[in-house]
Amino acid sequence: MDGLRESVAYIRDRSAVVPRVALVLGTGVQALADAIRVHDVLEFSAIPGFPVPTLEFHRGRVLLGELDGVPVVALQGRAHRYEGHSLDSIVDPIRIVQLLGAEILVTTGACGGLDPAHELGDLVFVRDHLNLTGESALAGPNLDDLGPRFPDMSAPYDPTLAEIAREAARGLGIPLKDGVYAGVVGPQLSTRAEYAMLRTLGADVVGMSTVQEVLVARHAGMRVLTVTFVTDLCHPDALEPINVERIMRVAAEADPHIESLIRAVVRTAGSTE
Repeated sequence: MDGLRESVAYIRDRSAVVPRVALVLGTGVQALADAIRVHDVLEFSAIPGFPVPTLEFHRGRVLLGELDGVPVVALQGRAHRYEGHSLDSIVDPIRIVQLLGAEILVTTGACGGLDPAHELGDLVFVRDHLNLTGESALAGPNLDDLGPRFPDMSAPYDPTLAEIAREAARGLGIPLKDGVYAGVVGPQLSTRAEYAMLRTLGADVVGMSTVQEVLVARHAGMRVLTVTFVTDLCHPDALEPINVERIMRVAAEADPHIESLIRAVVRTAGSTE
């Protein structure tokens, strides 16, 4: 806890913003960052205990300000386990934004579509997940000041926030699907057999982030909404080699829809807290 408190103190010394909502801006999510009325910007590399992403499309900045009048803190990019970061360092930013005051966590990011009905660019809100990383960020000594030893995970993704997202999507005319997210370590993409296994297990989308963030957020009592967008199709019988340029192009096309949807959610959920 001492390290977390040091990080919180560092941020509070440099920003007066007390966030109500925390946002994790994943791969390709730029329009939402641009929509924030930013008061203060801090680099991950300057904050004690923050991991520094190595991927060029994860900026590694903390934005503190307002989104449509709601005080927010946004993590512009995230670190991943496959980059070599420790599990604690990956999730500590979530604990830190909660200690800053955020009660709601909204995460975004790219994913692979396992459902044959998925198309590139589809937005999918996560209703549940499979932790297939072989790890838990809650293992080890419990941080009693943050949450219980055995946090309940019967509803890791908040049903009220999910309904707000559905209603917002309907109002905006944005198709929004729902599904189960399979969290894997990576960085390699899965094999045909692995994709078939994930589908058999009940997964609709697959990705290399999110799950550990959600575990620590729920441990600390935060309400969580996760919206992913399909940037590659993972159908075993029609699998194509990964194309990073296409993934980034699809992410850029989905970006305006992510911005509109999350802004609507933040306006509704943030104003009722």
